[in-house]
Amino acid sequence: MSKTISINAGSSSVKWQLYSMPEEKVLAKGLIERIGLKDSISTVKFDGRSERQTLDIADHTQAVKILLDDLKRFEIIQSYDEITGVGHRVVAGGEYFKESALVTDDVLEKIEELSLLAPLHNPANADGIRAFKQLLPDITSVAVFDTSFHTTMPEKAYRYPLPTKYYTENQVRKYGAHGTSHEYVAHEAAKLLGKPIEELKLITCHIGNGASITAVDKGRSVDTSMGFTPLGGVMMGTRTGDIDPAIIPYLMQHTDDFNTPEDISRILNRESGLLGVSEKSSDMRDIHEAMRAGDEKARLANEIFVDRIQKYIGQYLAVLNGADAIIFTAGIGENSVTIRRMVIEGISWFGCDVDPEKNFFGATGDISTEAAKVRVLVIPTDEELVIARDVERFKNQ
Repeated sequence: MSKTISINAGSSSVKWQLYSMPEEKVLAKGLIERIGLKDSISTVKFDGRSERQTLDIADHTQAVKILLDDLKRFEIIQSYDEITGVGHRVVAGGEYFKESALVTDDVLEKIEELSLLAPLHNPANADGIRAFKQLLPDITSVAVFDTSFHTTMPEKAYRYPLPTKYYTENQVRKYGAHGTSHEYVAHEAAKLLGKPIEELKLITCHIGNGASITAVDKGRSVDTSMGFTPLGGVMMGTRTGDIDPAIIPYLMQHTDDFNTPEDISRILNRESGLLGVSEKSSDMRDIHEAMRAGDEKARLANEIFVDRIQKYIGQYLAVLNGADAIIFTAGIGENSVTIRRMVIEGISWFGCDVDPEKNFFGATGDISTEAAKVRVLVIPTDEELVIARDVERFKNQ
């Protein structure tokens, strides 16, 4: 029996899950938040307990040290030697990484180079990898890329209609994201439907603060909504999703907000989406609370959000020439009864219909009516398990 830890490092956070492998038993999980800020918070959950402490954590290396020490302090492990593998979620793998990779100096260098494709994620992912390398240098260390699942897209889907040199010289193309989530829920949907995945056409909707929609044919990604970076696609918590590119030079000419590339990136990535339209919050729970209080900006933000998801589902029904199921996952997809209902109500012509008695908070599985031709499923994602499985694969090579 070995232990593998899955790591999802953000710019100021480390989310983790420790598994006993190959049994795939979760031994503990946790989250360290507010890294680099005062009053950082570390939460550890195990054996039905939840332990929380407030500390000042300066950087990711200190966060990882606290994480590992907590595992010993709570006797989840007796020594660091019990952890034989670590898997790191990395958002952007570009054209370098078609699948997961053992971490080497060259791999880490490429992950940092690809930060231009995921400026909110890859630098933090690299920090997490470096922290573990420093503290546990000898264990199997694997980078698992969000983009790998989407490398099966045909060229007609991933190329942009720009001059060819920008693809050949600058690698400007669609890469997608959330690949581990889309892959996991697609395979779980096949189990739920009782059919081989090779016989299914699926539309997977990973809808959280970041959101993407993917067309999955025979278990392979054939198109996805996120693009060259995670900024593309549907509207998100703080990201615009797709907009007319001419908006950018127009606002550069007519406002003082778009003066530098950093300004543009900040506004489109961090100040737009639900937050930008509602002028209240990037959290859908806050948006719905404001709607119930009669806030018109919140109502509009919710309507745009639903509209963009519906349009991408419609596109992918065309790409796949129909679908066997539409799958909702991630924070909003798994938990928002309202969003699921509104999205499906607007595309019912295609033969999908949600049973209101099955569509409740905490629902999982098939929430369709009996007569629906396209099944609607709610499947909790488990990206950490996909990561742990990839680590085991490398251990056994």
